[in-house]
Amino acid sequence: MSFRPALIALTAALALAASAPAQMAVPPGSGDTFKDLAPLKDAEASLPAGKRVAIYEFEDLECPACAHAFPIVHLAVDHYKIPLIRHDFPLQMHIWSRDAAITARFLQDKVSPELAEQYRLDVFAAQMSINSKDDLQNFTRSWFQKHGKPMPFALGPDSLFGLEVQADYRLGERMGVQHTPTIIVLGPHGWVQVVDVSQLYTVIDQTLAQTPAAGAAHGTIKKPATTGQH
Repeated sequence: MSFRPALIALTAALALAASAPAQMAVPPGSGDTFKDLAPLKDAEASLPAGKRVAIYEFEDLECPACAHAFPIVHLAVDHYKIPLIRHDFPLQMHIWSRDAAITARFLQDKVSPELAEQYRLDVFAAQMSINSKDDLQNFTRSWFQKHGKPMPFALGPDSLFGLEVQADYRLGERMGVQHTPTIIVLGPHGWVQVVDVSQLYTVIDQTLAQTPAAGAAHGTIKKPATTGQH
């Protein structure tokens, strides 16, 4: 199954299998007070030419709420043709999340970004059956065999890919990220934290409507969750 149909299938499966409390990181109507907004401002300033909006996310591959959000985020990226600025934020309580993120970074840097996204999608789909580092190792070995790729050797925390994941984690700590997923919609005049991922399309629509290219007057974006303005 190719990546986009697999996203749609995972969305449907998770909608049926997951309970409402497991699908959300924090209650709707509440949000985070970030202690350092410079990374958001830097990301907004560095958006590619012609891209007015982006999704900025901190993700944990062992997090059930991230598994629920992943296909919704990626279908939104595909639908609106906007960038995804993703950072790995493996929570301390999760025993195999960092290892999975390191493997995903290896695939992204050394094999192909598309295959890296497929690995993340497949990890999320198999999440409930991965209960240990050994389970993850067995899953990953089988996954590489299925995709006809050699299994990487010694992808530890001190590897280049481990250091990339650690840099993401430190960025999240600097900002004051408390949970995963942390999903933010960036626009040219501010940002909106999407606490309830079911509101993602609404927030993107509102953000696009506030951009100069949309011909709308500058103003505050309507907030389903929490906002930050420059």
